[in-house]
Amino acid sequence: MSKLLAAQAVDMLEQGDILELGQAANALRNKLHPGNLVTFIIDRNINYTNVCSSECRFCAFYRRQNHQDAYLLTNEVILEKVRETMAAGGTQIMLQGGLHPELGLDYYVHLLTLIKKHYPITIHSFSPAEVLHISRQAGLSVTETLIRLKAAGLDSLPGGGAEILVDEVRQRVSPKKISAGDWLAVMEAAHGVGLESTATMVIGMGETYAHRVEHMEKIRSLQEKTGGFRAFITWTFQPGNTELGGEKTSAWDYLRTLALTRLYLDNIPHIQGSWVTQGQTIGQLTLAFGANDLGSIMLEENVVKAAGTAFQMSIDKMVGIINAAGKLAAQRNTEYQVIKRF
Repeated sequence: MSKLLAAQAVDMLEQGDILELGQAANALRNKLHPGNLVTFIIDRNINYTNVCSSECRFCAFYRRQNHQDAYLLTNEVILEKVRETMAAGGTQIMLQGGLHPELGLDYYVHLLTLIKKHYPITIHSFSPAEVLHISRQAGLSVTETLIRLKAAGLDSLPGGGAEILVDEVRQRVSPKKISAGDWLAVMEAAHGVGLESTATMVIGMGETYAHRVEHMEKIRSLQEKTGGFRAFITWTFQPGNTELGGEKTSAWDYLRTLALTRLYLDNIPHIQGSWVTQGQTIGQLTLAFGANDLGSIMLEENVVKAAGTAFQMSIDKMVGIINAAGKLAAQRNTEYQVIKRF
């Protein structure tokens, strides 16, 4: 199949038959991942602080530093959460926090070193916004900051904070957050020092279909250059308790966009379906729309929950969802290697 052009992709989102889109995405998924296997990971999102200077209008999680609900977890609490994760069969943690004005590089280096000293777990952490914030606090280049974080135990980067990589959208929904160019530059630097990553897109914040395709094009172009993205994940904006507000985008819009990401991002190995924001039924449907991975059985998740959306998942439930879709379930690690089949 020849590469989709941006104009073709916009047309498919605007006018394409959703079932035809799903069939085409599913065919490509089967070609890239023969054998009907659908993977998932067991991990935990450890939100070490909710203090954030970015104050994004779409976020219900952050608090200002002097707010009564503001917090910073102690290292002891974080280590206990890591221990619990491993005891539950988890192989990965995500340290995700706000852009805390008083935490410097030394804090993160110490924390990473401490975790790795006690637990052999993969640390898939720090979005580009966090990395840039840490580098500016330290007065170092992004590359040098990433080298130090990697040396301390950082294994890979999540794709958070991408939202839509179009600055006119970002100016409206998160004016204090890093620009699209900065997000891409941090990812390029991470890939350059041997830290692979995922990429994400959040839809339903008033962006156009052309904006979504522009986002995908920027990711596809960087992937051609570095090959460092392991997976792409599309989320839907959760408007509850946020300043931005509005309505949730429809499941059909989500599935149509998901299918297009599989077709457009033909150079990214894995497409992840989002049961976290969609629930289990639509999560299951993603497996017919190009997804070959259902992400995480999250032992803890607070950001989406803060916006009023909370879906629970267990290993048995996850395996049941995958089997009921006619697929074979397997637990994977961060590098998408299968570690257990069910």
